[in-house]
Amino acid sequence: MKLGISSYCLDRLIKRGQLTIESAIEWAARSGAECIELVPFSFSFETNAGEIDQDAIRAIRRRAADAGVELVNYSVLADLCADDPPERAASIKRVKRHIDIAAELGLPRMRHDVSGFRRPRGDNGVADFERLLPLIADGAGELADYAATRGVTTMIENHGFFANGCDRVERILLAVNRANYALLLDTGNVACVDEDPEAAAIRLVRYANMIHLKDFYIRRREPGDATEFDCAGSWFRSMAGRYLRGSILNQGDLDVPAILKTVKDSGYDGPIAIEFEGMEDPLYATRVSIDNARRIWNEA
Repeated sequence: MKLGISSYCLDRLIKRGQLTIESAIEWAARSGAECIELVPFSFSFETNAGEIDQDAIRAIRRRAADAGVELVNYSVLADLCADDPPERAASIKRVKRHIDIAAELGLPRMRHDVSGFRRPRGDNGVADFERLLPLIADGAGELADYAATRGVTTMIENHGFFANGCDRVERILLAVNRANYALLLDTGNVACVDEDPEAAAIRLVRYANMIHLKDFYIRRREPGDATEFDCAGSWFRSMAGRYLRGSILNQGDLDVPAILKTVKDSGYDGPIAIEFEGMEDPLYATRVSIDNARRIWNEA
C-alpha cells in the first residue's frame, strides 16, 4: 500500500496562487505522502490552443521523481448522459484527450465521471438511472477500449448523487465489463446517498483499483450556512436531506478505523489518497490526515 494525497486537497491554495502544482508535490513529499493523484481543476496540461502541453507534463514528471513521489492517478469530471448525440460525442472526445494526457504522464489509471455532479435532485431517481445505464455503459466502454490502447485503466468513482451507492456502482462496473475498467472507491462519498461507508467498503473493495480516504461531519438538523451542492468546505445536503461537511480524517463522524481495517483485511495493496475538502487550513488538515491514516493503518 502506498499512502498519499489528491492534489484536490490543496486546490484552494493552488487556485489562489499560494502554491503551484509543482510546489504542492514537494510539500506533499515533505509531509509524508508517497503518491499523488492529479486533479486538474486549478492547473492544466493543455495549452491555450488545446494541444497537450508536453513541457508541463515533463516538468511534473521530473518534479515528482525528484521529490520521490509516485504519480498514481489523473481524475477528471465527465458526463456521458447527454441525450443529444453531438453533445455526448463531444464529451467522449474530451475524455479521450484526457486519457492521452494520463498516458503521457505515465499514469497507469485515470478516473472519469459518468454523470454531471450537479444533476438536479429530481433527475437522480431509479427511473433515470435505468434509462441512462445503457448510455453510461456504452460510453464508458468506448473510453475503456481507447484507454487500453494507451495502457491506462479507467475507473468510475462513487461520486455525487447519481452514479453513487453500492447497487448503482456495481451495476455500472458489470455493464461496462472491461478488464481495464475498475473502481476508485471513495470511502466517504456513499454518505452523500445515505449509505453506510463501512458496509460499502466491505462490498465494493474487491473492485477497487485505487482508494480515496475521506471523512465527513454528518448532521440531521440545519447547522447554518448550508448549500445544495458545494462540498468544498461548506455544509451540503445528502440525497435524504442530511447535512454533510468534509472534515480532517478521523475527526469527523465516519468510522475511519473500521473502514481502513476492512480495506487492509481485504488484501488491498494499491494506492490510497487522502481527499480533504473541509473548512480547515488545507496544509494543516492534509498533514494531520496523512498522519492519522498511517497510524490507523498500522494499528488495523
